[in-house]
Amino acid sequence: MKVAFKKWIIGESNRELAKSLAEEFDIDPFTALVASVRGVTDSSELEFMLSEEPLLCDPDELIDIGIAADFINTAISENKSIAVYGDYDCDGVVSTVIMYDYLSSRGANVSYYIPDRADEGYGMNRSAVDKLKAQGTQVIITVDNGIACKEEIAYAKSLGIETVVTDHHLPPEELPDAVAVVDPHRKDCPSTFKEVCGAMVAFKVICAIDDKEPEQLLYKYADLLSIATVGDVMPLVNENRGVVKAGINSIKNKARVGVGAIISVGGFDRTTINSGRISFGIVPRINAAGRVGDATRAVKLLLCTNMLEAIGIANEIDNDNALRQSLERKVTAEACEIIEKNGYQHNRVIVVSGKDWHCGILGIAASKITEKYGKPSFVLSESDGVCHGSGRSLKGFHLYDALSASSHSLIKFGGHELAAGVSVAAGSVDMFRKSINEYANTLAFTPPSINIDLKLNPAGLSVDMAFAIKALEPFGAGNPTPVFAFMGVTLDKITPIGNGKHLRLLFSKNGNAFQALLFGVTPEQFCFEQGDVLDLAVNLEPNLYHDEYTLSVQIKAIRLSGIDEDRLFREIENYDNLLSGNDGDAKAALPDRSEVGILYKTILSGPVKLDRLKYINLNNSGYAKTMIALKTLLELGLICEKNGVLYAVSGANKTELSNSETYNFLLKKVN
Repeated sequence: MKVAFKKWIIGESNRELAKSLAEEFDIDPFTALVASVRGVTDSSELEFMLSEEPLLCDPDELIDIGIAADFINTAISENKSIAVYGDYDCDGVVSTVIMYDYLSSRGANVSYYIPDRADEGYGMNRSAVDKLKAQGTQVIITVDNGIACKEEIAYAKSLGIETVVTDHHLPPEELPDAVAVVDPHRKDCPSTFKEVCGAMVAFKVICAIDDKEPEQLLYKYADLLSIATVGDVMPLVNENRGVVKAGINSIKNKARVGVGAIISVGGFDRTTINSGRISFGIVPRINAAGRVGDATRAVKLLLCTNMLEAIGIANEIDNDNALRQSLERKVTAEACEIIEKNGYQHNRVIVVSGKDWHCGILGIAASKITEKYGKPSFVLSESDGVCHGSGRSLKGFHLYDALSASSHSLIKFGGHELAAGVSVAAGSVDMFRKSINEYANTLAFTPPSINIDLKLNPAGLSVDMAFAIKALEPFGAGNPTPVFAFMGVTLDKITPIGNGKHLRLLFSKNGNAFQALLFGVTPEQFCFEQGDVLDLAVNLEPNLYHDEYTLSVQIKAIRLSGIDEDRLFREIENYDNLLSGNDGDAKAALPDRSEVGILYKTILSGPVKLDRLKYINLNNSGYAKTMIALKTLLELGLICEKNGVLYAVSGANKTELSNSETYNFLLKKVN
């Protein structure tokens, strides 16, 4: 899948500061240099970053936690029937496991309930409350949900069921009438660090119930907490950092049975576990259980103590993950077709809906669409007159705020800055699309971006650099894997690898040669040619081969060198504004006849890749004029596009540019 242009934001280094930190801590200067670029300016910050000892916030900082703990302890002692009400995603599953496991260890009369993603959706619902009442439930403890379930909690109370809410999602204006509402995002909550997952909130409630410091119970749940924290894309700073580091060590040394089964079925080495393996190997499999099946299997797996049984469940879930990937590709492809047919890609926020798309993969599809088009997006699935779906965003566009501004067009919504869920009547999708785009158009345009730590010189590359940055692990949200830039390198050779699915590229600069890998791009998709001068954004990894470590350079982004980024994103904004019906500068985007003719002659001389044509014209006619010219030629039938390659149409008749709908539309705006 093609990816949108991104703004490259390159950090500035303070080599004197880095040298001082390296000497004080006796660490590799490159480690200190990367840390300093990331804002580490004094020894105490670096000490925390490098520390192996987790430093956790006091659970008592959370409002209502004492009330929750006392109530739950009383419920245990009175043998009341307690139900842990969780969620079907990784964080919700892990939260359920932690709370259920702890209460079971206390001898509580406890069960758990995970709603069905397709039939019930996120959070509490009346049908589930009725089921729990029929089972004799007297107390519900929500984990990773509940803050937005005011009506359902009131209904439970009317049936004689008391509820304790533990959650980490943003609260509505009015809180539910529960015994206690433990959520760090409550406006009146004095907690100092709020960016924690639902499992961490549940864990802190357990600490309060048990009257123990979190460090005393961390050894038991660190592995699960690390999985939930990484899975819910929490920033790996403050206490999250220590928890994930402790969890990785726990998994490496002795994984619990269920986690070990996932690792075994996934086919990766437990001793190589890091945050990346958790994110791409463990989390998707836990999520898959609820995306295309019953999430309670994931709960059973993580509670399992029998390896044979665990392997059986893990295999089921692994098959579900493969099915999830297939469904995701299908829905994403269909969504992109609808988007481009209707021109939704030009909107500031993309809203696309389809009939009976599998609800379990809508969030993943939204992520793919946001990555492809560089826009916040919502993917909705219509069933029985209602569309349910998920949204994903970019840094700088707060989804929850946008949904709040569009709430009149929605049935229900909730979420965070970068991810959210919505329900909207099928007949109101257009209203929602219009409303959220009207809100987006009041904000400054923020292009998608890639953060780059440092520019590097190929002459200084070594495998030691890759080992040096490992001291800054774990990497993830808030502390991403370091990205480095090579500017102005010449592409010397292109070699397909992995049966043509990936590329090995040879580059040089000032006589220094190096190779880099570009995964997931075929030769047919690659728009650059030998001799091009390029900029690369890369990760550095040590690679063990035949008992010897070498440096692996992995390309994350690539572009022609010397692009005027400010001009590019001004033109992208103007082009999208014009094609989405907003105000724009038509004169600046309208190519003249000679500019259209030059592009046509280029294509007439031989097939050319669309992406290459975009790149080579960025600093000439520019993005907007190039795209309008191509759109004009396509509408006039002079060229055609197949699989990203532009061809001249043989025998096409000459015609006036004004016969193109797009060209004529802009011409009228200019005149």
